[in-house]
Amino acid sequence: MTFSLPSSLLKWLAMPLLALSSSAFAQDVVATVDKGDVSWMMLSTLLVIMMTVPGLALFYGGLVRTKNMLSVLMQVLVVFSMIVVLWAAYGYSLAFGAEGLIIGDFSRVFLLGITPDSLADTFTEGVKIPEYIFVAFQATFAGITCAVIVGSFAERMKFSAVLLFSALWFTFAYLPVAHMVWGVGGYLLDKGALDFAGGTVVHINAGVAGLVGAYMLGKRIGYGREAMAPHSLTLTMVGAALLWVGWFGFNAGSNLEATSGATLAFINTLLAPAAAVLAWCIGEVITKGKASMLGAASGLVAGLVGITPACGSVGPMGAIMIGLACGFVCLWGVTGFKRMMGADDTLDVFGIHGLGGIVGAILTGVFAAPSLGGTAGVDFNIASQVMIQAEGVLITIVWSGVVAFIAFKLVDMVIGLRVSEEDEREGLDVTAHGETAYHM
Repeated sequence: MTFSLPSSLLKWLAMPLLALSSSAFAQDVVATVDKGDVSWMMLSTLLVIMMTVPGLALFYGGLVRTKNMLSVLMQVLVVFSMIVVLWAAYGYSLAFGAEGLIIGDFSRVFLLGITPDSLADTFTEGVKIPEYIFVAFQATFAGITCAVIVGSFAERMKFSAVLLFSALWFTFAYLPVAHMVWGVGGYLLDKGALDFAGGTVVHINAGVAGLVGAYMLGKRIGYGREAMAPHSLTLTMVGAALLWVGWFGFNAGSNLEATSGATLAFINTLLAPAAAVLAWCIGEVITKGKASMLGAASGLVAGLVGITPACGSVGPMGAIMIGLACGFVCLWGVTGFKRMMGADDTLDVFGIHGLGGIVGAILTGVFAAPSLGGTAGVDFNIASQVMIQAEGVLITIVWSGVVAFIAFKLVDMVIGLRVSEEDEREGLDVTAHGETAYHM
């Protein structure tokens, strides 16, 4: 004789287990979005905005002459704002909308299909963040990249030409490079190129475009004959300090989660620029006999640029080595290399962002090695990775350079690139915007 419980009783006894199983499953789904990650990404996005406005704007503004102070502030602010809008309209879709070798698609144009409940992937499987904050975070990257280029042709380019060029270059240079490096199916991503926060996408990309612009616009009137000293190194120092603080959001925010990976990027963003400041000052003492405030601020930015691609994959000592290398190389870049090239790159966009990005990208392939304190796997091969990094650098240089050349040519044909000689001598603050930065 066997004994069996009634089916109704069995269902009643199983209810707690079923409820536990269902709640556990529901908890897994809900737990994929963590409030700490969301808070960190919102803060990081704000920090990158602060990097641009006011950080980059004041850094650049202090370096130009008084009569062009407001024009630089306007160009940085308006270019950043325009690119953020274009990013929402079609940029995000082309950069991250779908899998592709070079570019995405228009599936997310005008943020189509994205709601407050939409989720974006992070580096950890099963952990996600709201897609809106990912869109916003990446928008600030696109905006600051285009704003950086402004420094190469400051004091002599039409405001309308700056905007038109920025829109063209953003569309045909920034978006493809961003997708190749970070987008699903991107060519460089699949090759294994390491660019944690934008060494190629942001700095080499912008630096090359800036150098092309410096050549195509020609030198400022009186360049090499008249004094063109920065009008306020105080403001430049304030801007550099804001850049450093904001860069923690730029680099550590690129981890997309408030985890140990973010702390690695955080400490590297502290150490590398500090080392670069020291290197630049040492280099100036050796070559000029004195360390300058302008040099220290420039070294700071050079170190930040150099650690950007490496911050999530190298150890703290590797970060210091990258910072030292960028300090010395970028010092040469704004002095010896600039003289060799013969271009009037007004605020040394290529000398700092271009060369610093190249050094950082290549050395990422070295110091990511676990034997040197990096986070790469045990089968990591320095020589192979350096070759992959070099390929990424080369592709970015060629792509950005060609697009920038065509974009500048088109703008020149349509509305002209350069202001008149009379307007340039009077200053762009008054002639372009009808204002003056200072009233006596």
